[in-house]
Amino acid sequence: MIEDNFLHEFWEPNAVTPMRPLWFALGLLALSLGALGVVLPLLPTTPFVLLAAFAFARSSDRWHAWLLGHRIFGPLIEDWQSHGAIDRRTKFVAVLSIIAVFGVSLALDVSSLVLGIQAVVLFAVATFILSRPSPPDR
Repeated sequence: MIEDNFLHEFWEPNAVTPMRPLWFALGLLALSLGALGVVLPLLPTTPFVLLAAFAFARSSDRWHAWLLGHRIFGPLIEDWQSHGAIDRRTKFVAVLSIIAVFGVSLALDVSSLVLGIQAVVLFAVATFILSRPSPPDR
C-alpha cells in the first residue's frame, strides 16, 4: 500500500509505463544539475532545465506543470517552447559564462589541444545561443 501511495504522489496512476520512471529520474537529475548551475558559474542552467521539462512532460504532469509555473524557470521554458527564443539576459549570462570558462582554462594553462577543442565547442555554443531570437515583450 505504501508503494501505491508513492506512485500516486509522483505519477498519474492511469498512465504508468515502463519508461516513465526513467524519464522521471532523468528529469530529477537534469533539474538538480540545473539548480546547481544557478550557483556554480561553470555549469549551465538553461539546457538542464529544458531537458527536465522534456523529461517531466513524458513522466509526470504534476512535475511538468510545477516547472512550467516556476517563477524563474517557467518563462525560460515558455519562451523556448513557444518561440524557440532565449531572452537577452539569459544570452548575456550564457556568453559571459562561456568567456569565463575559457578564461579559467587559459589561467590554468590547459594544453593547446584541449584549448583548441574547447574554443571550437564554446564558439559553436555561443553562436547557437546568440542566433536564437529574443522572445516578444511580455
